[in-house]
Amino acid sequence: MFEKSILNFHDLEVKVSDNANEEILDILNHAVQGSEGGMRFSLQNIAARITDYKDQIRFVSLYKKNKIKGTVGACFRTSGQGPLNYPSTYIRYLAFQSTYQTEINWRKREKPVIKPEKDDNFKQKTLEIFSKPHLLDLPDVFEENKHIMYAFIESMNERSKNLVTQAGYEYIRSFLTVAFSRFSPKRDNRIAKLDETDKVKMNNLLLDFYKDYSFFTTQYSFYGDKYYVLKEGNDIIAGVCAIPTSYKVYDIPGIWGWVMMKVLPGMPYFRRLFRPGEFRYLVFDAIYCKKGREAVLSDLFESACASEGFHTGLTWLDDRSNLYDKIRTVAKMGALNRMLNAKPGLVYTKFINMTQEEKDHFYDAPAYISGFDFS
Repeated sequence: MFEKSILNFHDLEVKVSDNANEEILDILNHAVQGSEGGMRFSLQNIAARITDYKDQIRFVSLYKKNKIKGTVGACFRTSGQGPLNYPSTYIRYLAFQSTYQTEINWRKREKPVIKPEKDDNFKQKTLEIFSKPHLLDLPDVFEENKHIMYAFIESMNERSKNLVTQAGYEYIRSFLTVAFSRFSPKRDNRIAKLDETDKVKMNNLLLDFYKDYSFFTTQYSFYGDKYYVLKEGNDIIAGVCAIPTSYKVYDIPGIWGWVMMKVLPGMPYFRRLFRPGEFRYLVFDAIYCKKGREAVLSDLFESACASEGFHTGLTWLDDRSNLYDKIRTVAKMGALNRMLNAKPGLVYTKFINMTQEEKDHFYDAPAYISGFDFS
C-alpha cells in the first residue's frame, strides 16, 4: 500500500493512495450521491466494493491541515476491442464537502468572483490530475501513452458536469436506467448458474456480443459466481450477471418519484419492489442474448431474482444501442420500469494522446455501462 503527496498549496494538499483509509471511507459513507432536482441516494456497500477492485483503484484526496475534505476514486482497466481498445480509467466515488464543490453556474456568472491567482492555479493543477493518469501510479501507465479517462454523470448534476468540463472531458454518449420487477418471481428450470466448464465459451460470446461497444471488459462479468444462463441443449441463449446491491434513497424527482417514496412503501405488494430506507435490488450486468431471442430476457431476469431472493433488478444501457431498443420493446420488464422516469445519464470522456480520428470511434459506438461500477 502507498500514499504520496502530489500537490501542495499553503495548508492544502492533494494525495494519491492505492487504498481507502478510515478518513476516505468515512467521507464516502456519509456522501449523498446525485443532485438537487434529481435522484439522491447513498451507497451501502462501499468498503466491500473497493476491496473488489483490488490493486486497480486509486484515490485522489484533498486535505486541509491534514484533515480530508474530499476524495475521488479512479478505477483502471483495459476496455474495448479493435479501434475501441485502450487502457482506461473510470472515475467514481466523487465526494467533497460543499465548500470545495464546483459552483453550479460557473459559466453564467455575470460578476465573477475574484480569487487570488495562486488559488486558481492550485485548482487547475488539481483538475489536471484527472487528465494525467500517469500521476496515479497505475500499472504500466506512462505519460506518453494513449489513454481514456471517463465518468458517468446524471444529466441534472450540474456540479459534476462543470467539474469534468473544466478538467477537459467531452460529452460523448447518454444512457438510461432500466428496471425489472416481479411481485412474486419464479424460477425457470431452463435457467441455472453458469457452469465452470462453460466460462470460456460464455466469455467469448460476450466479447462478440459487445465487440462494437466502447468501455466493455469481461473483467467483472462473472463477479461473485452469480452468472445465470438460459440454455437449450448445449446452446447458451441468454445470460446475465446478478449482483446483489442496496441503496438508501433520499429523494426521487417528479410525481412518480413522490409515489415511489411516499405511497409504494405502504402498499402490501409494491413495498416488495421498493423501500427507500433500504432499496435492495440486483444489478444486471454483462447481459447477453442470442439475436432474435430477446423476449427470453424477462424469464432470465425473473429466475435470477427468484434464485437470489430479490424482487427488483436494475441495469443501465446506452439509449441508442440495439440492446436497449430490444429490451424496451420486446422484454416484459414489469411495473417498476413503467413507473420509473429516470433522467438520462451522460458519458464524459478525456482522450489522452489520441487523434481526432481515434476519438471519433467513441462518438459513434454505443457505450457499455458497467453494472459492476454502479453496484
